[in-house]
Amino acid sequence: MKVFLEEFLPRFFPGLEFLCIPHEGRHDLEKSIPRKLRSWREPGVRFLILRDNDGGDCRAIKEHLTSLCLEGRRDDALVRIACQELEAWYLGEPDALATAFSRDELRAVGNGARYRDPDSVVKPSAEIERLVPGFQKVSGARQMARHLSLDGNRSRSFQALIRGIEREAVAISRSSACGEES
Repeated sequence: MKVFLEEFLPRFFPGLEFLCIPHEGRHDLEKSIPRKLRSWREPGVRFLILRDNDGGDCRAIKEHLTSLCLEGRRDDALVRIACQELEAWYLGEPDALATAFSRDELRAVGNGARYRDPDSVVKPSAEIERLVPGFQKVSGARQMARHLSLDGNRSRSFQALIRGIEREAVAISRSSACGEES
């Protein structure tokens, strides 16, 4: 996820300063949320909590992560869930998948009912590995981040992430502009 975001965000949100803090799995993430949010003192900072749902209930996971943010005294943190995994976002944009891996036949992935709703694919990483032999998660994330678009993806969880980041970017620029005028 970190590799993907570090490659993707600067393409579409130039000038947006961000820091990705990786965690060793969901338990490490959940344990650290209240502590990190409570202790982060830099003014004007916004937080995005992003994780795969890994077969869980997206709404329940989001609710739980939001409650952890509130425990950390942050009611402004943006919580987003990649349903089911980050790789579902790749299936959501077959043209980007084909371009990233130089395999034109992958453009047809979007024509089948199987991938029409990429967020419902049970194990997207296994599907990607089947479609792209030799696929590696880290290098694949880097490649896909270079080719995904903001609005060409059928993944609802990807679109929710983009809309949330756009809202946060606008809020940050407004608060920066207000600070400069004072």
